[in-house]
Amino acid sequence: MVLSIPISFRRQGGRKRVVTPANAQAWSPPKPQADNTLIKAVVRAHRWRHMLESNLFRSVRELAKAEKINESYLCRVLRLTLLSPTITEAILNGLQPDGLELAQLLKSIPAEWDAQKALITSSARKR
Repeated sequence: MVLSIPISFRRQGGRKRVVTPANAQAWSPPKPQADNTLIKAVVRAHRWRHMLESNLFRSVRELAKAEKINESYLCRVLRLTLLSPTITEAILNGLQPDGLELAQLLKSIPAEWDAQKALITSSARKR
């Protein structure tokens, strides 16, 4: 196996400095960019789902009243529990596609995980 990295060494003030070519692509992985709004919404969705499944509240209406939020907003956020594990993990790790926003996810999203991924990556590219 041969690995070649285009670099050159130059002296600058008695020190050696590594210089990469101007047209070289970045070879380091992108740094995670945590989106607290997305993370908070995903965590809330799973928390609310757990509260409903454990019978702490009899209905979404009751839960919305207890949380002091709009019932329709609660229902839209609850749909985030249907996101694929890959997308959920990417959001929680700050590795979501650039341009992905909460408003996008609160719209109707497909139930199939492959369709979700295609929708999210295509809409992120448009931005």
